[in-house]
Amino acid sequence: MQTDKDKHRNEAVIFAALPSLEPAMAADRCAATDPAGAPLKIRDTDENITGIIGNGCVVQLLREGSDDAGKPWAYVASLDGNPIGWVYREFISFY
Repeated sequence: MQTDKDKHRNEAVIFAALPSLEPAMAADRCAATDPAGAPLKIRDTDENITGIIGNGCVVQLLREGSDDAGKPWAYVASLDGNPIGWVYREFISFY
């Protein structure tokens, strides 16, 4: 079973090499805004779906990155700071 420490280490290894990975301000509040109105899929570092958040759900942006194909991703948390996972960055809007 993978521990939280191992999970964060794996995440660091996968995303550490990404030149576009930038920390975001903790106060960066944003909302899930899929133009089709669908819930956003939450993914892990292997791009496996681990859950969903509703369209319009307010979250904190913790950091950003891109995958090997250049697709932008955002690592988000709930407003109380609990990490949720990675979502497609184009469907996150600041307000």
